[in-house]
Amino acid sequence: MTKNKKKSILIFSLGILLIYACGTKTTNTKTYETYTPTPESEDAIESSAATEINTTSSDNTSFEEDSVNTAITLIEMLEIPELKENEVVISHLGYSVSYNETHEQANWIAYELTSEELMGTVERKDRFKPDPDVATGSATVDDYKKSGYDRGHLAPAADMKWSEEVMAESFYFSNMSPQVPGFNRGIWKLLEELVRTWAKEDGALYVVTGGVLQEGLPTIGKNGVSVPQYYYKVVLDYREPEIKAIAFLIPNEKTDKEISTFVVPINRIEELTGINFFPKLEDTIEEQLESTSEFSIWD
Repeated sequence: MTKNKKKSILIFSLGILLIYACGTKTTNTKTYETYTPTPESEDAIESSAATEINTTSSDNTSFEEDSVNTAITLIEMLEIPELKENEVVISHLGYSVSYNETHEQANWIAYELTSEELMGTVERKDRFKPDPDVATGSATVDDYKKSGYDRGHLAPAADMKWSEEVMAESFYFSNMSPQVPGFNRGIWKLLEELVRTWAKEDGALYVVTGGVLQEGLPTIGKNGVSVPQYYYKVVLDYREPEIKAIAFLIPNEKTDKEISTFVVPINRIEELTGINFFPKLEDTIEEQLESTSEFSIWD
């Protein structure tokens, strides 16, 4: 074997290790203000694909793949919605949060949930506390005291059992929203459990969730924490053997209706919230996934 050939093999191996390292989760907490996809980054993702996604779908809700597509795992921070001007995102170890000071809660919480993470054994501690990384100060325990509302998790603690630090982060008030007890302990809990089931089956999901924040909402506490009338959860499965997405919009009230009753197109939630979900997806795939609402392919 020539020296040049050995050198080429070494460079190729180092490149593979670098790609793997970039795809892992970081333990650093950071803030960033904008996300703008560049032609260079899109070209890098496209050129590194092992196979191409077949975007032909008979049911208009999912995209079959010929085989495992390694390019899928190279879209970093795929769960992060498109950021607005001056919007600041706080990235914790377990989830990212766009905090809304006016409503004293998150515009959205976004994270990747993997089947490996769900194998964690860290126990829930119920130690609620202000988020130290919210510069303007988050809500506090006094805001919820005697309000009649639960401190409802947006990113559930049961999704964060893979690390002591992550579990502690899940009890920041930036991850809380005032929820009617019958809602929080009923349909919302059932939906969280369903998403975990899907993550175990599909290997990994991208999840974005929050309350629909609008003007004129009732508030609780001295900090004026808004009480949303509706909550949403958007879920993306971006792994083989098919790409699919689903969204739920549920009133903040006790209900005995089936979860499937609350399935809506992602576009509907974008209209209500002004949030553009999954902007890193190729436009035709994004539009296809976000304009449909099909529960059966998940059930």
